[in-house]
Amino acid sequence: MPAIICFRWSADSAMMLSSCDTFVALPPATAEGCVVFGKNSDRPEDEVQEVVYVSAADHAPGSVVSCTYIDIPQVPHTFAVVLSKPAWMWGAEMGANEHGVAIGNEAVWTRFTGTSCLIEKLLGMDYVRLGLERGANARQALDVITGLLETYGQGGRCYEDPEYASISYCNSFIIADSREAWVLETAGQHWAAERVEKGVRNISNLLTIETKIDAMSNGLLDVAQRKGFWEPDEGPFNFATAFSTCPPVRAGLPPKGSGEHRYLAGKELLERFSQNGSFDVSSMFAILRDEDSCICRTDVSVSVGSQVSLLTPSGSSKANVHWFTATPNPARSIYKPFAFARDVEIGSLSVSPDYGEQDPVRNRPRFQRIVDRTHELYRAHRAVSPLGCNPNVELLASLKDLENKTVLDVMELSDGDESKKRHLFKEALEDELKIYRRDLNN
Repeated sequence: MPAIICFRWSADSAMMLSSCDTFVALPPATAEGCVVFGKNSDRPEDEVQEVVYVSAADHAPGSVVSCTYIDIPQVPHTFAVVLSKPAWMWGAEMGANEHGVAIGNEAVWTRFTGTSCLIEKLLGMDYVRLGLERGANARQALDVITGLLETYGQGGRCYEDPEYASISYCNSFIIADSREAWVLETAGQHWAAERVEKGVRNISNLLTIETKIDAMSNGLLDVAQRKGFWEPDEGPFNFATAFSTCPPVRAGLPPKGSGEHRYLAGKELLERFSQNGSFDVSSMFAILRDEDSCICRTDVSVSVGSQVSLLTPSGSSKANVHWFTATPNPARSIYKPFAFARDVEIGSLSVSPDYGEQDPVRNRPRFQRIVDRTHELYRAHRAVSPLGCNPNVELLASLKDLENKTVLDVMELSDGDESKKRHLFKEALEDELKIYRRDLNN
């Protein structure tokens, strides 16, 4: 077997790359038979993440959809989605759809990570959105993503910030609904998936699927054997060992903040919060705000957006509720609830400016100028809680009180309460903005 070669980056780039964590908890770990999904999106500290709602739509035969870099054929119908996304791209870091599917992705470095990854194809974030728009359950979303991956591959510049223009990566995903979750990990156009039917699971910036493989790309074992990544006489096929760029740390503790460190810390936190079978939304909030584990990032890579989704069991009268920060650092932000409803309105406070065809990402050559992508909530949050400064204790207390009140208020939200669901997120944004304005006026 050939020696494993590790890619080397600058110190700042390495910190940037070791980012994002995604979690899922299923019965019997959770309260009331629910599934709880969560993710922190760790990106450059000045990258704006917006929360947007996209309605369900029918599309004419022969239509195409323009993703971040390439166009692909559109399907006849796309589902309504709510997305937390870097404002400059079409795709999303995380989100949910009207059928109760939630997806988040991670950057991973594999034997197929290299300069060819910068060729413009579909980004991992495009796959998140495509899976949500086209998958009515977790398995369907998995099939959507893997089918498109095998057709179009993955690649393209992953950051608008010119400092990180040379960085691209492969992707892993957690795809969840109210019945099950799937961990999908990719290497180029190759992939392996693990079904999760109970308990807890998390992913970070490393391959974690080993020998429990419930679905895989055609010819995956042949590819691994042909390229010298694995031989049958070595034992059962291990996807992570075969396709990882670097082996996991076996001696001592992995470097703090690294993908392996956060993966192990996240696993421990999940197990701790779920040991009594009472894991809930507040448990996921606490994990995503944990700074000691570096799951809540505050350095070069910052947790610029965060999502928690509560997926209720089939037959429940309670609504699925999806919580988003839409602002950096969940430890200094609050989660606002969104629920799908007829004629839902989220307003404009979390939506960034749309530059249309004049957007520097759409114009060729791309990325030739920088535009202001801040939305109103982001600007207010930054004004009262700038990164790198000590937090305003009184402000944080007011925000926490608002969040606790909101959690209690929607705990029993009925799926049939269309009037309340319609403006739920919009009203929460407005309440948060009032606190920021009051603080600025004092």
